[in-house]
Amino acid sequence: MDGGIDRVISILAALTLTTMMVATGLTVRRTDLRATFGNRRLMARVALANYVAVPAITVALLAWLRIDPGVGAGFLVLAVCPGAPFGPAVAAVARGDVASATGLMVVLAGSSALAAPLLLPPLLPLGGGMEGLRIDAMAVAGTLLVTQLLPLFAAVVFHERRPDLAARLRPLAGGGSRALAAATGALVIFAHASLLLRIRGSGVAAMVILLALSLGAGWWAGRGDAGLRRAAALTTSLRNVGAALAIAGSAFAGTAAATAVIAYFFVEVLGSLAVALWWRTAGTA
Repeated sequence: MDGGIDRVISILAALTLTTMMVATGLTVRRTDLRATFGNRRLMARVALANYVAVPAITVALLAWLRIDPGVGAGFLVLAVCPGAPFGPAVAAVARGDVASATGLMVVLAGSSALAAPLLLPPLLPLGGGMEGLRIDAMAVAGTLLVTQLLPLFAAVVFHERRPDLAARLRPLAGGGSRALAAATGALVIFAHASLLLRIRGSGVAAMVILLALSLGAGWWAGRGDAGLRRAAALTTSLRNVGAALAIAGSAFAGTAAATAVIAYFFVEVLGSLAVALWWRTAGTA
């Protein structure tokens, strides 16, 4: 029974990620991407924050806590999957630079399809207690290329060439991705509710620490005006749950990896929104 549910979760996660990337691509303008790519120093700092600092922080926390290997695998998958599609919306709440947030989100979501398969194999043994877990890097790369990279950039090209039709399709893609995400999350919670209930105070504290340090890494990466710093901080703190679930469902089926992804999703969304609202009302950063 559990194996059947895990297979369904894997399929739903892949479909969710694909529709998320299509919905994202249908909203992105080439000018956003050109401006982001043109700022090489910003790109270098954001890459360091997302692919060095956040994974290193995650490994350190896992080695300290010595938690369930499946849970640890879920957190490591999140650490190498930046570029949450809803990052620009949260940046808008914070009165951040939405154009930069959009460009950074697309670049990070696209690059993670290549970076995640390279980073996960060497990171797993470092997390403490995960030496027995193995991952097929080529299978992960194939999953992300098909479900993330190709749909994202195909939708960007389509938006550029057929903007009127893209505008009509955007609500359908957005609604579909939200419905699939809700169904996937609900199924994960239903299948592994006991694991969620067993999360202790130390686990919640670790997730809050990870979120706070991720925000700090992004804040450092976005040096410049307040709008850019807010955009970079929130883009870094919000990890791509769709991509993480796609990897966890296929590479770590039968473990608590998908459950850990869902648990952190609630923490990152609530925490990042709280910070965004604080920045909005504070008016300064």
